[in-house]
Amino acid sequence: MITAWRIAIGAAFAVALSNQPARAGDPRYPDWPCAQAKVPEISVAAVWAGPPLGDAANQWKDDPKINALVTKVAARRLPLEDAEKEIAGFLSAAAANKATAGKLLFAGLFDTLNAQRASVMNGLERVMRKQREAAEKIRSDTVALQALQDATPPDQAKVDELGNQLVWETRIFEDRRRVVKFVCEVPTTIDQRLFALSRAIQQELD
Repeated sequence: MITAWRIAIGAAFAVALSNQPARAGDPRYPDWPCAQAKVPEISVAAVWAGPPLGDAANQWKDDPKINALVTKVAARRLPLEDAEKEIAGFLSAAAANKATAGKLLFAGLFDTLNAQRASVMNGLERVMRKQREAAEKIRSDTVALQALQDATPPDQAKVDELGNQLVWETRIFEDRRRVVKFVCEVPTTIDQRLFALSRAIQQELD
């Protein structure tokens, strides 16, 4: 049993030291856990080369049809090709109001997808802070477990209890680390979706 817990200690200590969240590359964002640079929000100019938006940026929420379409095509569960078809069909039906509808639709998508990005990025930074706390807890519990094992005689019940706790903490830490690695791709996916949908709108307006 003691040998098993010594193996657990080694594994936990390795996790705490080598897999703790890396220090952020940009000092402005110390909690940012991803290899990709953090860009807090997308600029309109980066994704829109269509007509000036004017009041559309503030008016899109007042149009129920625009609202419904924005919600539908912004959702990542809808394949991008289907979203582009929805946009084409909607703007074709807009006829003489196509330019206005296109600007309203883009404004809605821009606001909605930027908000999605912000939510994901804020969540990643919250997890980063939890990971720092978890790494410190693993280190302190590892030291405590070593002390219990080295006692003469060791209190095996306490060794087992803390050892089980340490294994559980390490598992949670590793699970979070894997999730963060996956979620770090989401902001880029949202960027790409916004760019593609913006392009689909502009093609209909040309």
